[in-house]
Amino acid sequence: MADLLDLSSDTYFMGEALRQARKAESQDEVPIGAVIVRNAEIIARAWNQVEILKDATAHAEMLAITQAESVVDDWRLDDCDLYVTKEPCPMCAGAIVHARLRRLIYGCPDPKTGGAGGMINLLQMPPLNHHCDITRGVREIECRELLQRFFRAKR
Repeated sequence: MADLLDLSSDTYFMGEALRQARKAESQDEVPIGAVIVRNAEIIARAWNQVEILKDATAHAEMLAITQAESVVDDWRLDDCDLYVTKEPCPMCAGAIVHARLRRLIYGCPDPKTGGAGGMINLLQMPPLNHHCDITRGVREIECRELLQRFFRAKR
């Protein structure tokens, strides 16, 4: 029964990340959204803002991590889970390790540049002092279609 509950909450929280991704899309940003959950409650919500902020590091994951650290008043997020619509890049994967997030749940994979198993898996590298559990493919079709629609419109 616990697995069913986890699956349904993963589906729900990924839906909240998708809402953030749609905000990014409405601002002509790459539609990626993220939420951070602690004790079954969302403590941070963010979407890509690279173009708006003119900041290459303003990925949804980075903004959500900063927000969550402020909420918990600590840089350690070891009792928090990150939901993001697309597999994080290596920069974001590095931040996930440094912030010591407990778990990463993502929608669609990024085989070319993904940092959580696509191109490289920084979240579970043996020499690092923190390893993060990964759940892949939650609401994958919706997450992928949102990105594909965005990039099709750009071409």
